[in-house]
Amino acid sequence: MDFYGRDFLRILDFNEEELRYMLATAKKFKEMKREGRSHKVFPNKNIAILFEKTSTRTRCSFEVAGYDLGMGVTYLDPTGSQMGHKESIADTARVLSRFYDGIEYRGFDQKIVDDLAKYASVPVWNGLTDECHPTQVLADFMTMEEHFGHLKGLTLAFVGDARNNVANSLMAMSAKMGVNYIACGPEALKPSDEIVEKCRPIAEKNGCTITVTNDLSALNGKADAIYADVWLSMGEDKEMWGERIKLLKPYQVTMEMMNQAKPETVFLHALPSFHDLNTSVARDVYEKFDLREMEVTNEVFESERSIVFDEAENRMHTIKAVMFLTMYKKEEKQ
Repeated sequence: MDFYGRDFLRILDFNEEELRYMLATAKKFKEMKREGRSHKVFPNKNIAILFEKTSTRTRCSFEVAGYDLGMGVTYLDPTGSQMGHKESIADTARVLSRFYDGIEYRGFDQKIVDDLAKYASVPVWNGLTDECHPTQVLADFMTMEEHFGHLKGLTLAFVGDARNNVANSLMAMSAKMGVNYIACGPEALKPSDEIVEKCRPIAEKNGCTITVTNDLSALNGKADAIYADVWLSMGEDKEMWGERIKLLKPYQVTMEMMNQAKPETVFLHALPSFHDLNTSVARDVYEKFDLREMEVTNEVFESERSIVFDEAENRMHTIKAVMFLTMYKKEEKQ
């Protein structure tokens, strides 16, 4: 398959075979990394990674993946460029394309990364927007496949704010991969009709289902994996904590929920997670709302059924696959 020069903006932009090929490529890179085999295929290339939203995993994944592929990496935080402030997105894209061979963006509005891709002459990769988080779900599905040995026929349940960016991308990837998807959360936080209507025909084609519900019993005896995410996303007003806690507390992932799903059900999370009081944000919430754990209990998070750190590592391998595939030109000697 030829991915050269393509952008990676949404899961829905790629067909099932292309996504499977990305996962297979990530697996090969993981094997090479584990075996200590060099794969510096781009010694003369450079990438820029633009972060309007900070991140531990996304930044480290892109940086280490870039270095492993032999590339130079330039990190720009919100103070490191004039993008959108003194310089338009279009101009920024055209300038960076003269310096770099690829551009990553992590931030807010999906239109920003779309515009970067429109005006850039090099591949643009979406590290997260308010709409979707495609690099995250590649890692999620790589992790599930490693654990279960297959994807098709599994059931993945997202519990909580089922309309957020991670949930949107999980629904799309589930539909593409033949994985049954359950979006379980309060009615006020259900996925948009638009994303459901886009994904349902794809799911039907691939022999799986999409269920949107506020009833946790839909998970019982069905969910092979339960996925949780933070109750308040970066950039949202912290004054919403009280409202969100009231809505989402019934959907906290507990060991009882895990056991009612299946004895072998695993837990997934994009991280960071508020499962204890070892962060300043969690302590602030505890002081205001007397809540020691949020989207998942510490018992579940620290259990053998939690595979969140395998998932975190796989961000690096899947991102490496995306960058390699979109930058590698077969007829061009590297």
